[in-house]
Amino acid sequence: MDEQALLGLNPNADSDFRQRALAYFEQLKISPDAWQVCAEALAQRTYSDDHVKFFCFQVLEHQVKYKYSELTTVQQQLIRETLISWLQAQMLNPQPEKTFIRNKAAQVFALLFVTEYLTKWPKFFFDILSVVDLNPRGVDLYLRILMAIDSELVDRDVVHTSEEARRNTLIKDTMREQCIPNLVESWYQILQNYQFTNSEVTCQCLEVVGAYVSWIDLSLIANDRFINMLLGHMSIEVLREEACDCLFEVVNKGMDPVDKMKLVESLCQVLQSAGFFSIDQEEDVDFLARFSKLVNGMGQSLIVSWSKLIKNGDIKNAQEALQAIETKVALMLQLLIHEDDDISSNIIGFCYDYLHILKQLTVLSDQQKANVEAIMLAVMKKLTYDEEYNFENEGEDEAMFVEYRKQLKLLLDRLAQVSPELLLASVRRVFSSTLQNWQTTRFMEVEVAIRLLYMLAEALPVSHGAHFSGDVSKASALQDMMRTLVTSGVSSYQHTSVTLEFFETVVRYEKFFTVEPQHIPCVLMAFLDHRGLRHSSAKVRSRTAYLFSRFVKSLNKQMNPFIEDILNRIQDLLELSPPENGHQSLLSSDDQLFIYETAGVLIVNSEYPAERKQALMRNLLTPLMEKFKILLEKLMLAQDEERQASLADCLNHAVGFASRTSKAFSNKQTVKQCGCSEVYLDCLQTFLPALSCPLQKDILRSGVRTFLHRMIICLEEEVLPFIPSASEHMLKDCEAKDLQEFIPLINQITAKFKIQVSPFLQQMFMPLLHAIFEVLLRPAEENDQSAALEKQMLRRSYFAFLQTVTGSGMSEVIANQGAENVERVLVTVIQGAVEYPDPIAQKTCFIILSKLVELWGGKDGPVGFADFVYKHIVPACFLAPLKQTFDLADAQTVLALSECAVTLKTIHLKREFCQALQQPDAKVFKNYLKVFFQRAKP
Repeated sequence: MDEQALLGLNPNADSDFRQRALAYFEQLKISPDAWQVCAEALAQRTYSDDHVKFFCFQVLEHQVKYKYSELTTVQQQLIRETLISWLQAQMLNPQPEKTFIRNKAAQVFALLFVTEYLTKWPKFFFDILSVVDLNPRGVDLYLRILMAIDSELVDRDVVHTSEEARRNTLIKDTMREQCIPNLVESWYQILQNYQFTNSEVTCQCLEVVGAYVSWIDLSLIANDRFINMLLGHMSIEVLREEACDCLFEVVNKGMDPVDKMKLVESLCQVLQSAGFFSIDQEEDVDFLARFSKLVNGMGQSLIVSWSKLIKNGDIKNAQEALQAIETKVALMLQLLIHEDDDISSNIIGFCYDYLHILKQLTVLSDQQKANVEAIMLAVMKKLTYDEEYNFENEGEDEAMFVEYRKQLKLLLDRLAQVSPELLLASVRRVFSSTLQNWQTTRFMEVEVAIRLLYMLAEALPVSHGAHFSGDVSKASALQDMMRTLVTSGVSSYQHTSVTLEFFETVVRYEKFFTVEPQHIPCVLMAFLDHRGLRHSSAKVRSRTAYLFSRFVKSLNKQMNPFIEDILNRIQDLLELSPPENGHQSLLSSDDQLFIYETAGVLIVNSEYPAERKQALMRNLLTPLMEKFKILLEKLMLAQDEERQASLADCLNHAVGFASRTSKAFSNKQTVKQCGCSEVYLDCLQTFLPALSCPLQKDILRSGVRTFLHRMIICLEEEVLPFIPSASEHMLKDCEAKDLQEFIPLINQITAKFKIQVSPFLQQMFMPLLHAIFEVLLRPAEENDQSAALEKQMLRRSYFAFLQTVTGSGMSEVIANQGAENVERVLVTVIQGAVEYPDPIAQKTCFIILSKLVELWGGKDGPVGFADFVYKHIVPACFLAPLKQTFDLADAQTVLALSECAVTLKTIHLKREFCQALQQPDAKVFKNYLKVFFQRAKP
């Protein structure tokens, strides 16, 4: 072996040596006999360096995985002998190999096993067991090999081909017949031998039993001697977590419902008599988390048995199963309420399924009602934040609690299905008592009280948020709680979690304010002052900006008396913050978007006359336009690139804010009706000069383009005079991405205005196409995936443009470009349909072709188009589907084929030749054929 290259295997080696080692590995993988050198090195223990040993196993692994069938019978025998020799050597080694080497060896054994067990090595396990016997090092490797085999055969995370899946099924069937009982016996012997002397090996063995129990005969494990031993391990501190997991796998195994019930009950009796159900006396939370998972498995198994028995009509045994479930509820509740969230989280599945049973019962017993209430109280308690929760810098622990809260919410929703009245009464009791004394109550209790009210909205669902109509008692309870929320002063609580929960709940129950509108002013003040948009926490300010927007939108009819007051109060929040003023804005630009939208909504939905709306809208947008002009001049003069970028950002924000105000308009309240057209036309005239700015083109063009999209919708034909110059600027110095983003704008104009923009389209059609072709023809590196993808997307955009033009009845735009240009365009469509393996583009191309045949296929079509149909379009309909890349198993390709069929059908319907051919009178066709050839000759 190349000793110099092997030096690069050391993690501390420099990059040159590492590169050499990698190259050497690739070389050995390709070499037909290099693996033999590695096999010999392992068998004869040539190298003591761990990294070299690992390397040798990697080479062998590659050989077994990818090239085994190429080996001769003798070579295959050599690999088997090498592995057995290496295994034998481990029995004698003074020190065991490092864990990573043992794991890699186990993987190679497992790969060889799945390859050879059914054919050449049926005695695989016998051979290994005869080598390892009960030697602890040998047992360790034997157990690692078993885990690696299980991973190869049943690990669902590994994707197998259908052939591998069939092979794996056959291997498992053969193992069940031939060797599983022997393997189980070996596990029993290992456990018995090492349970008190070698906890590491015992835990490994328990893991193996847990893994294999899912696919072997359960009676081999679920018997007195095995279960008693596992239960014994539950009392040994170093083994009990693994024993718990093993018992969980046993309990989880599918089996007859009555047998499962008996198994679970017998396990529970032993565990209970051994004191495991006394949770409060156990201090080891890691063990309790595993135990909780086991109890969850037992509970869910009993519930599955109950469901099956009910379905089978076995009422007697179903009653027994329900009784067995009920006896576990007290333990379930202890685990659910445990202060450690992992322990609590592990039992939620059982709890959820138990509530599902109660939901199906027609009448609940007193005990069951008490259980429901106990679960409810547990959920309420566990929803509460703890002191350690870091609200300002949320990390992994905080994220886990948020996920845990989501699980609890599901429980709460299920509780609402079982007993909505009880849930409402419980929440009301907690909410009222907490808010009565909120000033002296800890933040987490105040937060959870409001949170429970918030959660009721989903737990007690109604259509369109109509919580305050219909069921009188429910509406009355919710109304009382909302009234308490907005009048108690709790919005002033000095903790971000309480403040946010207040605003979230107010917005969630916005319909309350249509019932009791007298509370709107105090809630608006909360939004607008230091409690909301001016809060000391940026997180609160940001979320409040969004919630304020939602609140105003949902209550726009009730906002009329407060509009001007709100607009005055938010004035400072609307200011554009240029980079040089050094002033830190209260809101980020993203948050300001919501405030601008809110201002727009207030103005547009007001009951003011059009003149007043126009004046208010001008007051809102004029500062933006003035700032924009100043900043654009500054950008033109800016030298420093960083300053240019920050100025361009600020300009982009100004355009974005103006654009966002236009979202307030609707079909009922158009820009024209509100008298605001002039204001937005002024904005357009202010923003368009940015397109000719040579600096920071990408960001400026992007902002103006978005504004144009909005104005096409809002101003309609009034925007048309601005489009030609805007397009001219946007087509200068284009990259693929610029064109890709510009084409949808042209498509929007074409589809909306059709014939009105025909002169403009005819004028800019070829300049646009030249820009597209120029970018598409630019050379790019062969392996540049990003450039290839950009070109593919641009090609799609180009074809989408042609589809829009033809589909909008504007085919004359293409026809009027001159014969040479028309042919060039048509050829690109044929190429798109046939040559590029992109089914989305191909589909679009066939749509274009069928439309053109429909429009131009008659006698009045452009000169030469009839020839083009037969020379190019008809062949394309056959060439495209015959391409190797045209994958008929792909859904998009099937859609492309469908459009190809439509094209052929359209040609058939359109061509007079086909129609003449269908004439039943042969004489008529003969006469037609004569005329046809007379016309066809030059």
